[in-house]
Amino acid sequence: MENTNNLKVSIEVLEQMAVMAALEVDGVVGTVEKPVDIKSVFNKGKLFKAAVATDKNGAISIDVNIKIKDSVLAKEVAENVQKNVKEKLQNMTGSAITRVNVNVADIAFE
Repeated sequence: MENTNNLKVSIEVLEQMAVMAALEVDGVVGTVEKPVDIKSVFNKGKLFKAAVATDKNGAISIDVNIKIKDSVLAKEVAENVQKNVKEKLQNMTGSAITRVNVNVADIAFE
């Protein structure tokens, strides 16, 4: 990925940044690994906690899989994760974040 300042950031670094931003949100216990696509399930391919895709213009879309506390409102936590991930990555990279998909993949019961 490259922006107008010629900054190059690897996809793996962006994924780690997205995970760290998600973990900052109250109510998030952790992130959960999910297969990238159905082929990965059968091929034992890469699992991800966050997946990043870029388009030809450098715009970034992100998928994040989170585990939340059972005592929180899932919608509220997911919206806060979306906002935090978008703000943090845009500020750190200077690139447009076009979409942040948050999947509540697990719930931690006390």
